[in-house]
Amino acid sequence: MFNNELMLEIRDRFELVDTCPYQGKRIFFENAGGALTLKSVVDRSTALSAVPDNQGRDNPASHELVKIINKAKEDTRSFLGAAKGQIFVGESGTELLFRLISTAILGASKGCDVVGSTLEHPATVSASTRWADIAGANYVKVPHNDNTGTVTAENYRSYINKNTKVATILHTSPVTGISVDIKAVAETIREISPDCYIIVDGIQHAAHGALNVDEYDIDGYVISPYKVFSRHGYGIAWISPRLAKLPHNQIIGSPEEQWELGTRDTASYATFSEVVNYFSWLGKFYSNSANLRERLLAAGKAVMEHEKDLTKQMIYGFDGITGLADMKKVTIIGGNDNQSRKGLVSLWVDGTDSIDVVDYLRDNGIRVHVRKDDNFSGNILVPLGQKNCVRVSMCHYNTTEEVVKFLKIMKKITS
Repeated sequence: MFNNELMLEIRDRFELVDTCPYQGKRIFFENAGGALTLKSVVDRSTALSAVPDNQGRDNPASHELVKIINKAKEDTRSFLGAAKGQIFVGESGTELLFRLISTAILGASKGCDVVGSTLEHPATVSASTRWADIAGANYVKVPHNDNTGTVTAENYRSYINKNTKVATILHTSPVTGISVDIKAVAETIREISPDCYIIVDGIQHAAHGALNVDEYDIDGYVISPYKVFSRHGYGIAWISPRLAKLPHNQIIGSPEEQWELGTRDTASYATFSEVVNYFSWLGKFYSNSANLRERLLAAGKAVMEHEKDLTKQMIYGFDGITGLADMKKVTIIGGNDNQSRKGLVSLWVDGTDSIDVVDYLRDNGIRVHVRKDDNFSGNILVPLGQKNCVRVSMCHYNTTEEVVKFLKIMKKITS
C-alpha cells in the first residue's frame, strides 16, 4: 500500500477528497459512479473554457489549441498503450460505444453474428441489439458466471463461429467489480473468426491499473474520463486502422478516415492530458525511467496493488476489525476470494433492504450506491434472486482508515 506521506500527497491532488459541498464530511466509496476530480483538471478546464478561438484558424490562439489537442492524443496513446490507430473524443463513453458498434455491424456482412455477453453494461447491449436488428444480423449473448461475476474465453468459445463478425467485451463490470481477461477472449475469437471486429467497453476498468491495447488484438476501446479523475461531458475512443476505414458518420468531403465531428472541445483533450500527467507523477515514485509509458505502467501497477490491499482489508478485516466475509448476514457478489476484483465490492445484507443500508451509511458519512434489478443491473441481480445490492467502489486515493470506518458501520448494520 502507499505509505502515509505519499497518500497525503495523492489526496492533496484531488478536489473534495473527504468533503461534499452539499453534505459535509464524508468518505467517498462511490467511485464507480464517477471518481474524484483532479484539481489540475478543474484549473485546466476553467482556463480553456474562456478561450473563444476554434481550431483550424491562422492565428496564435488557434495554433496553440491544435498543439494542445495533438499532445493530448499522444498522451492518451501512452495511457492506453496504443501505438497505432486513432484517438478521438465524443459526447460520452456510451455515445462512442454506439458509434463504434453501429459502424462495425453496418460494415460487416448481412446475416452475420454479433456476439456479446450477459455481463455487459446496457451501453454495448443496447447498441448491439439496435444495430443488429437494423442490419439483419443475429445478436447472441454469452452467459456470464453468476458465482464468479465474470465471463471467460471458454464461455465465449461455444458462441463464436466463422460467421461471427462483431464481438463486444466488457473489461470490468461496474456491478460485480470483476474484470474479464480480454486478451484471452480476443485470442479465442480470432482463432475462430480472424476478421471479427472486437470492441471493448473499458469505462469501469480504466482507473484501476495500466492498459495495454496493443497486446489485446482488438479494434476499439472506449473510456469515460469522468471515471478516471477528469470531468463529465466527453468520452474517449481508440479505434484500429481497419475499423477506421469502415464507412461511418462524417462530413462530406472530409478525409476518409476522420471520425471527429464538428469543432472539438480543446478542454476535453487537455484535461485528459492532466490525468496522464498525474499518473506520470505517481509513476516517478516507482520508476526512474524517463519514458512516459514506463512511468504509467509503474503507476498502474502501484494503483492495482494498493486497491487490492484495500479490498482485502474490507473483505477479510485486519487488526481485530471484522471484515465483510465474517459478517454472517453479508453476501458478496462474485465471491469473497476473487483475484479478478478491481477495487469494487457489491454486497447485500440478509433481512435488510440495500436501500436502507445505503441510507444508513450515508447518514454516517459514507457515500456508497444502491444498484437495482433494472435495465442497468438486472442482468447481474435477477439471476441471483436479488432486487438490489450495495455497491462499494474504491480508488487508490482511498485509505485504510476509511475502510475501518466503513466496516465499523457495517458491523452495526449486520448486528
